[in-house]
Amino acid sequence: QVQLVESGGGLVQAGGSLRLSCAASGRTFGSYALGWFRQAPGKEREFVAYIGWSTGTTHYADSVKGRFTISRDNAQNTMYLQMNSLEPEDTAVYYCAIHIRWNSRWSTDPGDFGSWGQGTQVTVSL
Repeated sequence: QVQLVESGGGLVQAGGSLRLSCAASGRTFGSYALGWFRQAPGKEREFVAYIGWSTGTTHYADSVKGRFTISRDNAQNTMYLQMNSLEPEDTAVYYCAIHIRWNSRWSTDPGDFGSWGQGTQVTVSL
């Protein structure tokens, strides 16, 4: 079982950048597809970005396309989310997770993911 730990969150002004990290412990996650999700107070957990394990394809929520970039370094058992041009609407707790419920395609559904980390807070001020 892979354990995930998010880090890199913090307070940043609108227009600034942050890079989030998702580190795995215990074993490699090189064979797993991975996703980033976020949850703001009073709102549902929503999909942010996805990266496959075999093809290396990536997928993004419309709200972050062109601003966020998902990547992974399997040698370091770490996944990243580079966030540029941050907006106040990006304020949320950000989570990483493993795509464990596989049905032959990528997924945006949190129910298809597991091994959730504890989350890291991102706050974007004006």
